[in-house]
Amino acid sequence: MDFILPPSMSTSAIQWEKFLPPLIPRLSGTYGNYNWSPTLLIPETDNGSSVEVNCDDSGFTVQVDVRHFSPKDLMVKVIGDFVEVQGKHEEKKKSGPGVTTRQFNRRYRIPKGVDTMALESAVSPDGILIISAPMLPSENDTSLT
Repeated sequence: MDFILPPSMSTSAIQWEKFLPPLIPRLSGTYGNYNWSPTLLIPETDNGSSVEVNCDDSGFTVQVDVRHFSPKDLMVKVIGDFVEVQGKHEEKKKSGPGVTTRQFNRRYRIPKGVDTMALESAVSPDGILIISAPMLPSENDTSLT
């Protein structure tokens, strides 16, 4: 059976706790060495990352919470009409062999009229990556000078 959400409704608007309890007895359990629980099936509404994107007359800005990454772990690049942010941090486990890796990839569409050649990025002391670019001067602005 397929359930199709109306375009105006996002999955974060669904109260999963109300729909899944009847299924919980059938979904919880053990099979051989494997255990599972319904909490694995409920979508997370907070993915742990905080992002703010703004575009107004002064320019385009993206603010991304990257507090778990150092500046050398981050890469910001412009590809076509998008700014792409990549973060990858690896560290050796303190106890025993192995490596722990944390990574993410995000793309944000750059609105028309943004000067991508002047795009800058910096990490604030509190771990916020700030990507900014001014708007291109419009024809009205150049005729006034």
